[in-house]
Amino acid sequence: MQIETLPGVGAEITGIDLKNLSAVEFAAIRQAYADHGVIFFRDQDLSEEDHIAFAERWAPINVNRFFAAHPDYPQIAMVAKEKDQKDNIGGGWHTDHSYDVEPAMGSILVARELPESGGDTMFASMYRAYETLDDATKQEIDGLQAVHSAKHIFGSSGQTYYNTTDAGGNRIGNSAAADVLADVTHPVVIKHPLSGKKALYVNPAFTVKIVGKTDEQSQALLSRLYAHAMDKAHAYRFQWQPGSVAFWDNRSTWHWAMNDYHSHRRIMHRITLEGCALN
Repeated sequence: MQIETLPGVGAEITGIDLKNLSAVEFAAIRQAYADHGVIFFRDQDLSEEDHIAFAERWAPINVNRFFAAHPDYPQIAMVAKEKDQKDNIGGGWHTDHSYDVEPAMGSILVARELPESGGDTMFASMYRAYETLDDATKQEIDGLQAVHSAKHIFGSSGQTYYNTTDAGGNRIGNSAAADVLADVTHPVVIKHPLSGKKALYVNPAFTVKIVGKTDEQSQALLSRLYAHAMDKAHAYRFQWQPGSVAFWDNRSTWHWAMNDYHSHRRIMHRITLEGCALN
């Protein structure tokens, strides 16, 4: 097994078969996941059953309440875009499930059908985003809490993603669940539960306000943090190939699915893992 550190964020792990991992290999992968925030695998041949079995070695599976489920395997969420569809899923910087009281640990995405070109996924390190902040900003955000919400993305009222894109309905649904989901608060800076390192924990998709600040003050601070986190020095662009698998940690990374393959089909299978409260 070889582990290659990638520029910006992440590591690529080669020379293993995810269907047949020894205890030693699994421990090394777990450490790489904690250290790097996202790990990539190539040339895997995972069935849906294999995908589920690998996920269950890590944590209980979180069945996504908003994404369309695989017709035969409800543990697997379909991240799909058909040839005639315009909007993709995940087309902007975000981290999954930050709107939950106990945000998801991570997601394991398996490529099933890819366009001839395009459809890459960008990842960004929130470890590096925090580490490279100036001391004054670190002091400013120390101890702050942020509000996270799903309503403006998955809800039924107003200009939500559900209402304004062609992803709503067949691919993203259950807006009633978003409408009644209470907003939650998490620290702006967390101590990562696996690595113990500090990470910036706000994101442009689901973070809506800083607790104790006006809307104007919140947006000014969040915009500053986002601009810093989006620095290309913190990011890596992963090019999918048949047999590719990405496993990212929602507590220490952002991701962004590129929507640059119009008139082509892209089908991915995603399993999300249960997490824990963040401090």
